[in-house]
Amino acid sequence: MMRAFALGSALAAGLWAAAHADERGAAFLADLVGHDVVLLGEVHGNPAHHRLQAQGVAALAPAAIVWEMLTPEQAAGLPDDLRDASALARLLEWDQSGWPDFALYHPIMLAAPGALHLGAEITRGQTRLVFEQPLAAVFEALFDQPAQPLGITTPLDDTDQAAREAMQAAAHCDALPEDLLPGMVDAQRLRDAALAAQVLAALDRTGGPVAVITGAGHVRRDIGVPRKLAHAAPDLRVLSLAMLEAEPGPDAPFDRWIVTDAPSRADPCAAFD
Repeated sequence: MMRAFALGSALAAGLWAAAHADERGAAFLADLVGHDVVLLGEVHGNPAHHRLQAQGVAALAPAAIVWEMLTPEQAAGLPDDLRDASALARLLEWDQSGWPDFALYHPIMLAAPGALHLGAEITRGQTRLVFEQPLAAVFEALFDQPAQPLGITTPLDDTDQAAREAMQAAAHCDALPEDLLPGMVDAQRLRDAALAAQVLAALDRTGGPVAVITGAGHVRRDIGVPRKLAHAAPDLRVLSLAMLEAEPGPDAPFDRWIVTDAPSRADPCAAFD
């Protein structure tokens, strides 16, 4: 059980007691209904976030779920019966994937029986391509569709580029060589575009609603998947919900957010000290 969490939105924020955290979290997530797309952004490996994602998916009852953690091929190969977690983990070769324990994600799958599952993971090999080729060309080769509707054919302006490079540097413990930062920014843009493309495919195939399971950075309205969707399909009703471990501040780039305690984990930057 998490110690406590805060709920926030562009209109309101509050701190709720841990004794009712799961129940009130479920009630809060229930009003996700009514949107075409709900993005549920996590801090990877935080059990509280994955429980809330499962609650949100159950409340939304999506016709489709788009996963950052699955490749398109893995998602297409999922069986109809998803109840056997061990069998699924073996099928997906989850232990070699680098993602947190499959047990954290399996309840999310079970929360939407019958939902279509689509994958948007960009592999390491695919990611390396953006260090060698233009971003739009890499996207079009991978997804066999034009990049222009998603807004990734135009270079970022200098201010936006610098801000995103600074975020990538901070996210990687300020340990990356500066010449790698532009490629890291393009890799993030590629992942955002992949998620958005799969959301649009899911809507085309099912009519929606669509839930997206991804990291909190991808659900940012200013630079993430919502921006790509707004470019491609501005009439979509998209809700961005981030699950965080610290308050995002007054200019939070999300429609709503939930702040939970962080689980005990090793400092990822300690290796660079």
